[in-house]
Amino acid sequence: MKTSTKTFGSSSRESHDSSVYYARKMSKQKTLAVTAVKRSECRNRIINKSSERMKELPSNSVALMVTSPPYNCGKDYDDNLTLPEYLRLLKRVLKETYRVLEPGGRACVNLANMGRKPYIPLASYVNKMMSEIGFLMRGEIIWQKAAGASGSCAWGSFNSASNPTLRDLHEYILVFSKGDFRRAYKGKSTISTEAFMRDTLSIWNMRPESASKIGHPAPFPVELPFRLIDLYTYEGDLVLDPFMGSGTTCVAAKMLHRDYIGYDTKRRYCDIARNRLSSLAYSAATE
Repeated sequence: MKTSTKTFGSSSRESHDSSVYYARKMSKQKTLAVTAVKRSECRNRIINKSSERMKELPSNSVALMVTSPPYNCGKDYDDNLTLPEYLRLLKRVLKETYRVLEPGGRACVNLANMGRKPYIPLASYVNKMMSEIGFLMRGEIIWQKAAGASGSCAWGSFNSASNPTLRDLHEYILVFSKGDFRRAYKGKSTISTEAFMRDTLSIWNMRPESASKIGHPAPFPVELPFRLIDLYTYEGDLVLDPFMGSGTTCVAAKMLHRDYIGYDTKRRYCDIARNRLSSLAYSAATE
């Protein structure tokens, strides 16, 4: 039995007709005219430079961007930028990402909100920024990194209403599309039914990666980009990480037989990424 949007209450969702909801003013989205997907010959490379201008990549050539930008919080890889300077840097890179993504290509940004005095809602800033650039938001994933109090001990005023502090156990993965929600290009999907059912839920439970093991102050686990690449790309697609760090996105892409390109301004992290990639069985050349 088909269901449809109701004016009051909710119903089951089998064969659901949402046309009433999407006809409403708040839900209308502008979409881009169909543009040809281009194949980039710049593939399987690690590039030691800023991604603010990715001249190696033609427009409309990347299937998926997965990144975790530096948080500007005093880590080894950070510059000491003001919040407006930091947001302008992100916007330059994300605008360039928009250019190189193919129509319907996806952008996944992993980040955490920062600080306590004041609390800096980076996820809100990035959501607004991506909308201004022209991205369509697909949703957000809550990456739960810890199950309880072991995740953080910044209580503020312990056992007192003077200044209790919320202890974050999660980060966000914000998911966007360029111009359309459907991919312009079709290929061979590799995701299993079990992984698809798990990864289309909005809460992911994954343990963080060890910084000392990888040699980078804030690596994310390989499982995070692996899930996103498996869910959002076809075999052989090109995956981009414009803030590559230790190369985790590129490693996951190679594991899944996708091509990759990664940018980082720190040569030592480019070297770490190349070493990690060279240890994988699926051979691909790096710059």
